[in-house]
Amino acid sequence: MNDAIKFTPNLLDQGIAELPSLSRDELKQRWLMLYGKQPPRLSIPLLVRAIAHRMQEQELGGLKPATRRQFSDVRKAISAGRKPTTLAVIIKPGMRLIREWHGVTHEAVIVEIGVQYAGKTWRSLSAVAREITGARWSGPAFFGLGK
Repeated sequence: MNDAIKFTPNLLDQGIAELPSLSRDELKQRWLMLYGKQPPRLSIPLLVRAIAHRMQEQELGGLKPATRRQFSDVRKAISAGRKPTTLAVIIKPGMRLIREWHGVTHEAVIVEIGVQYAGKTWRSLSAVAREITGARWSGPAFFGLGK
């Protein structure tokens, strides 16, 4: 990784904000400074996004090693023609879950003692899903946390 360019938070914001106004040649120069090689043939909007990502990655840090390993495992499984294994979702207090149901957006917030929804605290996500749908649902599945 090329560590030649460092950004402070204000400079990072300014640098990202100016990217869309740069020419293709200027974007290629930024890519070269950040990645240490010539950019692939990409559209200007994609170049802007990739450069902004790299700037943020250098300033704020990249993916954790465990996340990189998980991506690698998924890539290897797909390359070998296997279905990748899914990871268990860990639900933590403060997590906000949003689901649209029949044109209405519902938001549930995980708290230490259950789930807050519609001004009440519920024992489980399944109880919230049942309240929303009127039917028995797996709460994690309803909110998209299932496999």
